[in-house]
Amino acid sequence: MVTMGVFDGERLETTLRVATDTRKLADEYGLLITNLLNLNGVEPSKIDRISMCSVVPPLTLVFDGVCQAYFGIRPLIVTASVPTGLRILYDSPRDVGSDRIVDAVAAIHLYGAPVIVVDFGTATVFDAVNRELEYLGGAISPGISVAAEALFLNTSQLRRVELVAPQTAIGKNTSASLQSGLVFGYAGLVEGLVARFKRELGDDAKVIGTGGQAGIIAHETDVFDEINPDLTLVGLRLIYNMNQPSVETTSEPLQSGAREA
Repeated sequence: MVTMGVFDGERLETTLRVATDTRKLADEYGLLITNLLNLNGVEPSKIDRISMCSVVPPLTLVFDGVCQAYFGIRPLIVTASVPTGLRILYDSPRDVGSDRIVDAVAAIHLYGAPVIVVDFGTATVFDAVNRELEYLGGAISPGISVAAEALFLNTSQLRRVELVAPQTAIGKNTSASLQSGLVFGYAGLVEGLVARFKRELGDDAKVIGTGGQAGIIAHETDVFDEINPDLTLVGLRLIYNMNQPSVETTSEPLQSGAREA
């Protein structure tokens, strides 16, 4: 999923989401995005700053091309080498997904440190930042949708189900059993890993959920202090502003952030 947000100053005006498709050309994405902006009441010509992060390398060049061809802007592409004010203690900092760095920067800014971020996307990703503002690392597990699809594709008698909590943990039919395993199972996964993280970070660590399925899991556990679906977009704006002197800009109007996952 490609998630985009348009900011007017600090205010997030609108968000857009389109399917990730590495087969699409820059012109196809460009037309799609400009049309969506117009439909949402945003004049594309008013966007004068763009930052982006990507964990799909083939699309990084595509969206760089979109930004330059359709908006006349060279975007700030966030990587581990872009200054963020965050010290990365991963064994190899370049191995950290740029979306993880962006989420961590936003979480520190909004909620303070220490903080744990749980991002529910293609993967369910846990990130930990200590009170010294050091990114320590985290944990990665298959995303809930990926797990559900793997069950459907690799078993002959299991079917796709809606990702909602069943009435009871003990499923009385196959659909309810799958929903129990996926929804309650992932809630237990989150609770277990957060408890382990807090033993290493401290019990006062805030826990922030983001990503597409965060709301589903948050209904089944009280482990989260906040759910913020726009965490990555906020982080992209913050990192852009940190690096503003090194990026071509004009005065103030609208800013756009994009995340590919």
